Amino acid sequence: MTSQTSGTSEPGATDRDAFRATLHSLRVWENPPPAFDTGAAPAEPLPLFREWFLHAAAAGQQEPHTMSLATADAEGRPDVRVLMLHDADERGWHFATHATSAKGRQLAGQPQAALAFYWPAVARQVRIRGRVTACSPQESRADLAVRSQGALASALTGRQSEVLGSREELERASAAAWERAAAEPDAPAPTWTRYVLDAAEVEIFQGDPARRHARLRYRRTAGSAWVRELLWP
Repeated sequence: MTSQTSGTSEPGATDRDAFRATLHSLRVWENPPPAFDTGAAPAEPLPLFREWFLHAAAAGQQEPHTMSLATADAEGRPDVRVLMLHDADERGWHFATHATSAKGRQLAGQPQAALAFYWPAVARQVRIRGRVTACSPQESRADLAVRSQGALASALTGRQSEVLGSREELERASAAAWERAAAEPDAPAPTWTRYVLDAAEVEIFQGDPARRHARLRYRRTAGSAWVRELLWP
């Protein structure tokens, strides 16, 4: 039986080795992270979130308003995607999507979700969990009205998460939606829905190069008061 030539490598080995070498060479938080005095943190998480958001934007963090939204389907399988924050106020953290999309259907069946913001420029992240409610059609329409023409065109294209027959089909539908958005800036997109996540738990994470990360969790009690707790990294 002839032995395999020593110089022969298994299929994909070069790509695999390059991937692993690059993965293991990466480092994070090369610049000194900002200070975070957990003892001086406010009694509620919203003011601190807003402060950190503004700080991340001022520090040059690209798209600090992007966040991961995690939901669960009818079988309990987790699902996650990246989308944009539309507001953060006393009601909660706001975002929008089509009610007929995968996440819209999942939220209708299981209205609990989680959000995660990651701002590597300042070694910070924020994790939020709570119940999600859909806003009224009037508020959802107002949400779309203040966005760009491209956002309206995308909403009018619709059919988010459905199977696409071809790229040409998308291009035709998108072109028609852009044309309508230009001609009708107030064109309705009936399934477009604004959602609000009412936080029951918010974790504030400040990275530390020595891996002594600061983790401050806000947890809402049965009486709606916030309790602050430090967590081990």
